[in-house]
Amino acid sequence: QLQACGGGLVQAGGSLRLSCAASGRTASNYATGWFRQAPGKEREFVAAISWSGGSAYYSDSVKGRFTISRDNAKNTVYLQMNSLKPEDTAVYYCAAYFSRSGSFYVSPRMYDYWGQGTLVTVSS
Repeated sequence: QLQACGGGLVQAGGSLRLSCAASGRTASNYATGWFRQAPGKEREFVAAISWSGGSAYYSDSVKGRFTISRDNAKNTVYLQMNSLKPEDTAVYYCAAYFSRSGSFYVSPRMYDYWGQGTLVTVSS
């Protein structure tokens, strides 16, 4: 089970850190990603990180502004969001999949487990 938190209201240029905590039975080799969905739009890939935390992948829209990281001792994945823009406003979701090949997936259909969303609102 995944639970995302940390959303809120922030001014443009500000920062937020989202957390995604895994509970219950946890296993290794699960990569974790963040997606977001703005009103009236499809769910969009944001970033993903490998189980070890040694590699990550970002969408072009957040590259250089967002950083994904994880602490497996705490079963938690983070998304540090800096230089936020109004277009970053969305409900953010974390999700996980069993990583067999080490590849990163950007399609939501490839993810097996999802947390509830947390709303991020960036005011101009």
